[in-house]
Amino acid sequence: MIKEEDVYRIGIINKPHGVHGELLFTFDDDIFDRVDASYIVCLMDGIMVPFFFESYRFRSDSTALIKLEGIDTEQQARRMTNVEVFFPKEHAEELEDGELTWNYFVGFLIRDVNLGEIGKITDVDDSTINTLFILERDDKELLVPAQEDLIVDLNRDTKVITMNLPKGLLSL
Repeated sequence: MIKEEDVYRIGIINKPHGVHGELLFTFDDDIFDRVDASYIVCLMDGIMVPFFFESYRFRSDSTALIKLEGIDTEQQARRMTNVEVFFPKEHAEELEDGELTWNYFVGFLIRDVNLGEIGKITDVDDSTINTLFILERDDKELLVPAQEDLIVDLNRDTKVITMNLPKGLLSL
């Protein structure tokens, strides 16, 4: 069984394309093309389900047309509309640190060198040039800059990022 902590979100299936089960896929991370993985994971009715690629081709730098095994008709493809797409972290770990996207770190714990444990990353806001980790701490949402120069240590095994945050940042 695929667990939510073993995958991270890379995009969403928008709609069917044509009548043979092809799907329009909008992605935030093209990791599926950069590593040797033959499948993606889709959230179907609350369950993480693997789907193997038959083929895919890029339409732009953020969209692709994908054909998945077992999805062969327009009706089957329609059932995939607005389904979130995830990628297994184990395959993403084959990449070097510099090749990972920020979304890979959802679920990691942030620690500050001075303050200790800050919170767990629940999401990443990369809608502006200044990418932010969105953390949950004491039922509050905190925003922390996702900047490499603030990261002191990254431990993929324990899923902990140690940062040296500017003094007073968390009290804003």
